[in-house]
Amino acid sequence: MHDIETMVIGAGVVGLAAARALALSGREVMVLERHDLIGSETSARNSEVIHAGIYYPKESLKARLCVAGKAQLYDFCAANGVPHERIGKLIVASTEAQVRELEGIRAKAEANGVGDLRFLTGVEAQGLEPALACKGALLSPSTGIIDSHGFMLALQGELEANGGQVVLNTDVTCVSALADGGYCLNVGSEAEDRYAITCRELIISAGHGAPGLSAMLPGTTPPKAYLAKGNYFKLTGKAPFSQLIYPVPEPGGLGVHLTLDLQHQARFGPDVEWVEGFDYRVDPARGEAFYAAIRSYWPGLEDGSLVADYSGIRPKISARGEAAADFRIDGRSEHGREGLVALYGIESPGLTASLAIAEDVVKKMQ
Repeated sequence: MHDIETMVIGAGVVGLAAARALALSGREVMVLERHDLIGSETSARNSEVIHAGIYYPKESLKARLCVAGKAQLYDFCAANGVPHERIGKLIVASTEAQVRELEGIRAKAEANGVGDLRFLTGVEAQGLEPALACKGALLSPSTGIIDSHGFMLALQGELEANGGQVVLNTDVTCVSALADGGYCLNVGSEAEDRYAITCRELIISAGHGAPGLSAMLPGTTPPKAYLAKGNYFKLTGKAPFSQLIYPVPEPGGLGVHLTLDLQHQARFGPDVEWVEGFDYRVDPARGEAFYAAIRSYWPGLEDGSLVADYSGIRPKISARGEAAADFRIDGRSEHGREGLVALYGIESPGLTASLAIAEDVVKKMQ
């Protein structure tokens, strides 16, 4: 007999969503989290945007799971009282050449099942957002914003209501396979307080730590992990915008975009800073590069109005200069191991896609 039927490593938004789905399927589920708070790493350090599913390659996991997860997320938020707002987004073209690029963006979105984008002339876009300067735009009405911590608390609540539990301050240092099936985890909160716990099924949803943990199990082929830091700057004062504003994407990223929180306080970012370690401090000097980028669509931005806010570090599985990797959700067909699912590279749109990712995890356990 195993100590627990199903173990999930990592209480970020995807780990919690997977644990909830597994508990709803009738399993006994425990989530182990090394920090003292759920979702305190990648899940708490993002734009809190509900993405429409516009930019991802056709038939990729990111495209499929983002579009499916978006619909599920709006329904979940409405049913569980999670603060959110279907605020909408404008993808703005600053030049005539970028206006021509908008049609390609719309075609890619339609290929992904996002058929609600609407082209606006510059005049029409400025009618919606008078402070905006652009030659044209795409309106994405299904883009939204969410209280990510409220969402995670709701997931935890449903998990616990169905017999599951979350154990904080519990670091997994070693994972091994048992000879007669199942897995053994060496865990603990202090170096002198280590113990082993066994499970029949294991979901490795540990974000940055997932490749290293999976590599301990024979047969797995985890990807190499990379760290890409994204810095955010906050606007002092109130922004003259009611929707999210994104420039036409540039090679390597979506550009410096404006997002709003549920209080409609504006922030800009994230940029991309490839790093070797975990340091969440934001260098105020990086904000200087934001001004020119933002003024391409908001010329009224005043000098000195941006202040360093926070940062996040994406759990990348593609290196600098490489095309962005798709999500990886490795089950038995990928690694040959019974009762194991490992998730890699779950960065944006992981929050939006989390409920759909959870469904895939359950399917791979069948």
